[in-house]
This record gives sequence, structure tokens and C-alpha cells, in this order.
Amino acid sequence: MPITAATAPVHAIDGQTAVYLIIGDPVEQVQAPTSFNRIFALLGINAVLVPVHVAPADLQAFVSTMFRASNIQGLWVTIPHKAPLLDWLDSSTDLARMAGAVNAVRRTAGGQLEGGLFDGEGFVASLGYFQIAYAGKRVLILGAGGAAAAIGASLALAGAQAPAEIAFYDPTPGRAEQAAARIRQASPVAAQAVGSNDPAGFDLVVNATPLGLQASDPLPCDVARMEPHAALVDILMKNQPTPVVRAARARGLVAEPGFEMMIQQTHCYLDFFGFHGAAQRLREDADFLRELIYPAELQAEIRRQMP
Repeated sequence: MPITAATAPVHAIDGQTAVYLIIGDPVEQVQAPTSFNRIFALLGINAVLVPVHVAPADLQAFVSTMFRASNIQGLWVTIPHKAPLLDWLDSSTDLARMAGAVNAVRRTAGGQLEGGLFDGEGFVASLGYFQIAYAGKRVLILGAGGAAAAIGASLALAGAQAPAEIAFYDPTPGRAEQAAARIRQASPVAAQAVGSNDPAGFDLVVNATPLGLQASDPLPCDVARMEPHAALVDILMKNQPTPVVRAARARGLVAEPGFEMMIQQTHCYLDFFGFHGAAQRLREDADFLRELIYPAELQAEIRRQMP
């Protein structure tokens, strides 16, 4: 029977429940618990994912302490902890080291902490889902934090489908250049830091900044400067469609929210934490996640856009 939001139950939590935490500052915007707790319940996995608000100053102490609890099995990681957490782990995947960030942490059988990174994989897969071309294109990534670096790294490692150029803009001095330098060291793709958020001349613009979480935020770029053929993806998980998505669509441009990026990396998280059967189910059918996560307005738009 096809999975639907209506048929995905919610299970009880008991003393044998494996606990996973998603840590960030803030955490109000996170959508992962909605998805993964439904997946756990639907597939009979006795586990729960709980959001935890952790300030940057408390990050190292929190992570080192929480893993002393034997029933806490792993972490999902969101802003602003993806980059700083990398340096405190015993090991991480090649992609995580290239991007300089992690968004998942597990405890190995030997008791060590290992990090993984799936934002970029999910983002690249979402471009395929929306049929947004990026091979040989010029890409502007607004922001150079953990998610932005992950997106740049995965795009750069896309082989024959990789962009011709990846540019990072971030107002924090040095951060954009650091993200670009890691890509230049690991791939042949031209990567650079740029001094402004001007989207003119780029084929794809990615908002990987927090701008849009608050109603008072300015737009992350001047949409009027985007090329007539350009596309925009805003990876925020809150307030979608965000003002920049709406502004781009008002110009007739392709502009998509970040929900699909999360959906397309869900099976990666499940594999990382050892839920291989559940991961395969999600590869075969993730539509119920779209029912859960996408607002009705966006669900209707997607149905109109898909072939």
C-alpha cells in the first residue's frame, strides 16, 4: 500500500526507545522531527528524534556529555553548529572534510564520534527533481556556512554535471574564501569568493543564509538583477515560500523552496544511522514526506510543475 501522511502513525515512547537529537540555535524552523518520527513509527522502528536548542558557547560540552547516555544514538546538526562541530569529532566522511562541516554524528561500535554530511547530496538531488540545470553553469551561493559549503562541495563533485563556476558570498570576513579554497583543493571546478551578493550573470542562485526566517529580514539578493533564464533555490525550512522565492516567481523565474533538499537526503541519514531497510523504502517512495512537509500551496504548485 502506498505510504501517505494519513497512514503514518505516531508510536509510543518507552524505556527501550533509541533517542536521536537535532541540535541548533535556533531550532524553531527544523522540519526533520516531523519526517523522521513518522518514518520510525511507520516502519516499526523504536526511535525518536527530538529538537534541542543549544547555544554555540555550550556546543562542545553538550555533545561530549550527551553521548554518555547509552540510549542517545546520534545527532542531526543544524545552524550554526555544522562547521564548528567538525573539529571535535574523531572522524568524518571525505565530503564532510571537503565542506568543513557535518550535519549528522553517530557513535561507532568503538565509542568514537563520526560525522557525515548530506545537505549537498540532498540539494543536488533536489535540482534533478525540479529539473533545474546546473552542468556547466555559473552558481552563486549566498552564505558560506555549513549548508552552503556542503552544497558547493556536492555540486563540485558532480563529475560531468558539475557547474563551470561556484561563487560564494558571505559578509563574514574570510568565510567565503575558505569555502571556495576547499573546493579548489579537491576538484577542478572554478570556485571563488565574491565581494557582493549581486546575482547578475549567474544561472543559479542559492540562498543558504538565514535571511527570510524573520518577516523583517531584507532579501538575500536583488532579484531584479537576476538573469531572465536564472533559477533560485531558497533552502530555508520556514516561512516558505519566502519573500525572495515570491519575488523571483513574480518575475517569472523558477524559484523553489528548500523542503525538497531535506526530503532528498532523508535516506542518507537513515543509512548513516544503520536503518538500511527504511532508507530503501524512502528511495522508492518519498511522496508521503511531501504531504507532511510541504504547505498545501506548494504541493499544488509542484503538481502543476511536474511532468
